[in-house]
Amino acid sequence: MTQALNRRQALQAAFALGSAALLGTAGAQAAPQWPQKTIKLVVTFPPGGSSDIVARLLAPKLAEQLGQPVVIENKPGAGSSLGALAVAQSPSDGYTLLVSNSAAMSIAPHLLSKASYHPIQHFEHLAYVGAVPTVVVVHPSVPVRNFEQLVQWLQSQSSPVAFGSGGAASVGHLVGEQLAQRIQAPMQHIPYRGAGPMRSDLLGGQIPLAIDALPQNLALMQSGQLKVLAVTSPARAVQAPQVPCMAELGYPELVSENYVGISAPAGLPAAVSARIAAVVRQVCQQDEVVAALHQQGFVTQDMEQAAFAQLVQQQFENWKSVAQQTGATL
Repeated sequence: MTQALNRRQALQAAFALGSAALLGTAGAQAAPQWPQKTIKLVVTFPPGGSSDIVARLLAPKLAEQLGQPVVIENKPGAGSSLGALAVAQSPSDGYTLLVSNSAAMSIAPHLLSKASYHPIQHFEHLAYVGAVPTVVVVHPSVPVRNFEQLVQWLQSQSSPVAFGSGGAASVGHLVGEQLAQRIQAPMQHIPYRGAGPMRSDLLGGQIPLAIDALPQNLALMQSGQLKVLAVTSPARAVQAPQVPCMAELGYPELVSENYVGISAPAGLPAAVSARIAAVVRQVCQQDEVVAALHQQGFVTQDMEQAAFAQLVQQQFENWKSVAQQTGATL
């Protein structure tokens, strides 16, 4: 009797284990695989800027690799903080991603009286795309031929000279404020809702000077519509070798670049995080993508996910002191 009971209990236990295994397999098969629907890329600037260029270049490539549509949503405002906050508050499911950049991640949080998000705590930084050097560019009517003459001209003006940027909290905004402090010349920042409208005013002579990203100024420089006097990268840009860099001009503190990458709300499932990071990195190494980015003035670099996260952390810390020194606010 006891042996019969033992055999019956053993059979029941084996049946229970088998059923559990079958249920586990079924559950795993039923779990949805990412992605199952449209993915959204949020750009914190209007169309025409460097982040928007990256989004429009990557979206079709990512859609091809992932098998789902990738749409772009331009959400500018408040120094890029509106778009960043919208992503930070989105579900951590991989369907809302941020085209992260220096303005949203490194600068805006320091300029707000009360930051609504933290670039490290509220985001997971997945993939680095590249960096965009910033340039000092002037309208042809400004009577200077080089950066040294520009400094002298700025110092000789009796009233503050207006300089434009793609928006408050942009790299151009902070670099302009740094320049004004360094040369001790009054300059007035004119923030625009994107680099496109700012560049239109610069071309029209409504503003004499701008601190803008290199890519969109290459053709304008080559056609003589604008004069590019300096680039803020540590070395001369390959795309504009005739333009001196700030380091060689004796302004190492003005060396700065706007990085662009892909980030997501914190708490992303590990498998989804790894998939996005790998796919973006793979796309960014495609020859045609690299060529397109270089043509637009980007400096590209293959970077591990952890290295990109560290870069965001370092840039966030570095821009804090600049924001404090310049007194810039949003």
